[in-house]
Amino acid sequence: MIVTVYTTPACGQCNLTKNWLTKNNVEFTTVDLSQSPDDLAAVRALGYASAPVVIVSNGDPETDLHWFGFRPDNLTRYTLAAA
Repeated sequence: MIVTVYTTPACGQCNLTKNWLTKNNVEFTTVDLSQSPDDLAAVRALGYASAPVVIVSNGDPETDLHWFGFRPDNLTRYTLAAA
């Protein structure tokens, strides 16, 4: 399982998401959308216009899970249950 959190500077929900993952010992990668135009375009192509965007991947883009905002329900369901 690969967890990626796409963030923007000074994003409160981004910080809550990253803090939740850290507190629950879930490894994740952070991508700052303000520093990566290609990733910003990819997130927008998924239909998202605000951060954070969380993608949980098991290696198959067809079955990747993704959502935006601080969602402890999804974080629990898709990161802790999978671990």
